[in-house]
Amino acid sequence: MFTENYESIYRRSGKADYYVFDIKEKTTIPVSETGKIMFPTFSPDGRKIAFVRDNNLYIKDLVTLKEITVTKDGAVNKIKNGWGDWVYEEEFSKAAYFCWSNNSQYLAYVKFDETKVKDFTMDYYKGELYPEKYNYKYPKAGEDNSIVTCHVYDVNSFLPNATVKVDLGENTDIYIPRLQFTNNDGILSVQRLNRLQNKLELLFVDAKNGSAKVIYTDSAKTYVDVTDDLTFVSDKGFIISSERDEYNHLYEYDLTGKLIKQLTSGSWDVIAFKGYDPKSGNLFYTSTENGAINRDLYSVKLDGKNKKRLSTMTGFNDAGFITGFKYYISSWSDANTPPVYELRDAEGKSVKMLENNIALKEKLKEYNLGKKEFFTVKNAEGTELNGFMIKPSNFDAVSQYPVYMYAYNGPGANECNNNWEGTEFMWHQLLAQEGYIVVCVDGRGTLGRGRQFKHSTYLHLGKHETSDQIDVAKWLGEQSYVDKGRIGFQGWSYGGYMACLMITKGAEFIKAAIAVAPVTNWKYYDNIYTERFMRKPKDNKKGYEENSPVNFVDKIKHPFLIIHGSFDDNVHVQNSMEMIKAMVGKNIPFDMMVYPNKNHGIYGGPTRYHVYNKILKFVKENL
Repeated sequence: MFTENYESIYRRSGKADYYVFDIKEKTTIPVSETGKIMFPTFSPDGRKIAFVRDNNLYIKDLVTLKEITVTKDGAVNKIKNGWGDWVYEEEFSKAAYFCWSNNSQYLAYVKFDETKVKDFTMDYYKGELYPEKYNYKYPKAGEDNSIVTCHVYDVNSFLPNATVKVDLGENTDIYIPRLQFTNNDGILSVQRLNRLQNKLELLFVDAKNGSAKVIYTDSAKTYVDVTDDLTFVSDKGFIISSERDEYNHLYEYDLTGKLIKQLTSGSWDVIAFKGYDPKSGNLFYTSTENGAINRDLYSVKLDGKNKKRLSTMTGFNDAGFITGFKYYISSWSDANTPPVYELRDAEGKSVKMLENNIALKEKLKEYNLGKKEFFTVKNAEGTELNGFMIKPSNFDAVSQYPVYMYAYNGPGANECNNNWEGTEFMWHQLLAQEGYIVVCVDGRGTLGRGRQFKHSTYLHLGKHETSDQIDVAKWLGEQSYVDKGRIGFQGWSYGGYMACLMITKGAEFIKAAIAVAPVTNWKYYDNIYTERFMRKPKDNKKGYEENSPVNFVDKIKHPFLIIHGSFDDNVHVQNSMEMIKAMVGKNIPFDMMVYPNKNHGIYGGPTRYHVYNKILKFVKENL
């Protein structure tokens, strides 16, 4: 299957013209003849393709070339079939919400009824007298979500009731973040998550009549993460990950929901479950066993024995397994070394070097780049935090240097990684060549150090992260080689939120800040993300207001630059406007740069170049 005329929609969705090439007959077949489609997916037997077009779900029979209509009620900003709404796509990292059974008889899908979700409108500037209005459904914290229902279509049925609705109970204020068929063709698995996101249930559904029963439950006092780790092991049971023992590990259950065994354990997190090979009995995963800044690849038997580290180099290791798990493509890099890609067998032995980036390594030697150096620093509570710094290549310990701090520090995210960061690394090298020390520290709430560390920011987003970053700024100011009167802070998205808090609550230590696409009050952000960590505004008013930089603009004493894309569908420019309104109300000076028609990434053409030129100019003038 190949595509042309691709048109992006949101972060993980787009539509295009798709074609199937018949290798035997040497003919090309359009999947759809009445418009662009989304998420074309072959049935396991290769005889059909399911896809979404105009919010409805269809099947193309590649034998008869007929198109089968699965749903008819799809409508823009009302009903979406098989395609997640905006907030699902953004926060559950999934756009296509349909799947085939292994025998190709059933097609399960989720229907999203968006009618009660409030619209958000953005202006798009096209050079006309009036800007174009773009309306879409965006549920903010505490607001109504789409009502989601799950359905199963019997492809082989010629009856009017070929579709059955899954019985998920009377409560409609729920999420369906994942669905997939088990190895039993007639049993669908559905993951049901409550609105507070602290109770995740795995249901087994009878595809014939839609009846469902709860097989497995994971719950927490804070929140439960949604992952793609669920894997069915033949017809015996399933593997799933959980933070139930304080660290994220893998567990095996039988099909009744009875725990068979914990497959991994230790004071480290499984970051990604790569899959299970039924022939060898091995399962593969990456973890932080060698430290939160590193990733290593391991294999272990299904009985939890014979654990083996497959990666050989310290840094960031990842693997893309080829069907059958006989081989995988490994990738490795560290903070100062570009990626190396190899074909390896399941035992970790190198079969073929695919790309070693030797030419790039040699080219980089011409630029006298500074090394990224890792360090740890304690916050006021005595917790060690991971960080790195890049010093100017001509660094002199007797001299004093300005510092450019940056962070993201969002829940379950990392910036302080021992991996090659490409363009961002080069940006930091430019700053170092201009005489700045670049520093990044992952504060509380970040990934790879267990549940307690990650969940410590629950109900108080911004509080502990800001405290940690202020402690870092204090520590930097105590170093003999740092000019403590020239420490600045920059961040993007959640990092932009941090920059707003640092220039307000941390004004004593931060002498300039740049906030790109910042959240300025969590009530303006989407409900899945926000409520996962903060609950609804009415249930946690103190947590929202005490950590909203809008409420602390009177503390701003130093230069402050806000950058935002006017067409940011993720963090609305409304956030920056509310911050600006508050600053104007207090007669606080600031700088502002708005990029027309640009989304959260602020890119396209020379745009990103313009962004970084603006930041560099601001930094040189104010630090």
